[in-house]
Amino acid sequence: MTLAQWLQQATRQLQDISLLAADDARLLACHQLNVSSSYLYSHGDEKLSDVNLQALNQLLSRALQDEPIAYIIGNWPFWNIELEVAPCTLIPRPDTELLVEQVLSLALPATARVLDLGTGTGAIALALACNQPSWQVTAADKVAAAVELARRNAKRLAANNCTVLQSDWFDALQGQQFELIVSNPPYIEPDDPHLVALHFEPVSALVAAGQGLADLAAICQQAPAYLTEQGWLWLEHGYNQAQAVQQLLIAAGFKQVQSRKDYGNNWRISGGCLSG
Repeated sequence: MTLAQWLQQATRQLQDISLLAADDARLLACHQLNVSSSYLYSHGDEKLSDVNLQALNQLLSRALQDEPIAYIIGNWPFWNIELEVAPCTLIPRPDTELLVEQVLSLALPATARVLDLGTGTGAIALALACNQPSWQVTAADKVAAAVELARRNAKRLAANNCTVLQSDWFDALQGQQFELIVSNPPYIEPDDPHLVALHFEPVSALVAAGQGLADLAAICQQAPAYLTEQGWLWLEHGYNQAQAVQQLLIAAGFKQVQSRKDYGNNWRISGGCLSG
């Protein structure tokens, strides 16, 4: 079987479960063959070895069982960086890039101290650290495996201005203050039907009590003690939670409270500043 034939076959099989079947097939092929996407086009008539054909079919079988492509290939793009990913934490989503875009537009000090709570792969923290080398970024997560993953990503990206530590929200950060706190915490309700499609990702990183608002509320309530007088807090949340999160921010004393829509036109992030 040639490379082009395998790609066509894989695309057909993936079409029932993926809107990006052709892209997924190419990602699997690039991963297994350790080649660029341009190679796939220029070497389509190349015959696959038995070893590569068997390995490609094994990867395809995993994808056909709904295992995320990101977990299969072990890495995923976010903003302008590439991250190692693993089932211990969430796969970075394009919608979360809105949070990065928003906070990069803030008028923060040149040497701002920034905290990313529940960092997971380190996506938000490392995107900020790599794009603002003078910022001092702290990335925190309570899951030890996620902390180790984020540290590997920081090392691979040579993000020396990013420190990754284990902390259950603010527990290990007593006495510290930041100009900016960001977080993409769990915000899905336990009975949300969308969870069925996310069964490979850790439930603890997805689900929160109190109609999905418990962790968002905890961060809003505690954040002022860890922010400077003009510090900002920005949070990712569910498409139907913007009003509730704005109320949480206001109740915690934040000013300039506002929300932004994601690329799918859904309310996705909200934030506020301690000063008016």
